[in-house]
Amino acid sequence: MKLWLALIAAVLAAFAPALAQDAPAAEAVRALPMVDISTDVGTFTVEVDTRRAPITGNNFLAYVDKKMLDGVFFYRVVKAAENYGFLQFGGLGEAKRVLPPIAHEPTSQTGLSHKDGYLSVARFEPGSARGEFTIMLGDQTWLDANPAGLGDNLGYAAFARVVKGREVLTRILDTPVDPAKTVGGSFAGEMPGHPIRLISARRIVAP
Repeated sequence: MKLWLALIAAVLAAFAPALAQDAPAAEAVRALPMVDISTDVGTFTVEVDTRRAPITGNNFLAYVDKKMLDGVFFYRVVKAAENYGFLQFGGLGEAKRVLPPIAHEPTSQTGLSHKDGYLSVARFEPGSARGEFTIMLGDQTWLDANPAGLGDNLGYAAFARVVKGREVLTRILDTPVDPAKTVGGSFAGEMPGHPIRLISARRIVAP
């Protein structure tokens, strides 16, 4: 019996390094959370990178899971050129749609970037981001952290990307703006007269 137990122990010891190596590999291929965002003009799908941007990604998922994004609007549309610009959506600070602010995750830390189709969270000073989100149409890497820059050089926190339905973003970007409409004097010329509504945001099972 002792010999048999010794043989089992030897076999387990031999396979232990391989098992240890397989664990990180399994973690690496685990699917990232996916969210379907339905709007008045169609649905697009977002992949949330909770591995590289865990704080910012899970903050977005908290708004999704609590259904705090249901019924908000794409209140800001910045169209710099054809099919190029950014969209902003969220509750505009409405009390029932606000969670506590989160720590800032700069792109210099996460390795993500404000490229075409990426989502970012809006902020004032670092650590003030809550539930206002921005979607890039076209690369806008000037929003990334710039450690060599002066002053607040931490940029914004990218955390997700659109993986399906990008044509919906173009439809929203083409929404006509009302030049007279602002939010407390801000966003003049960037706010739609009839903003597109976000109907619902729901997690889905990755295909």
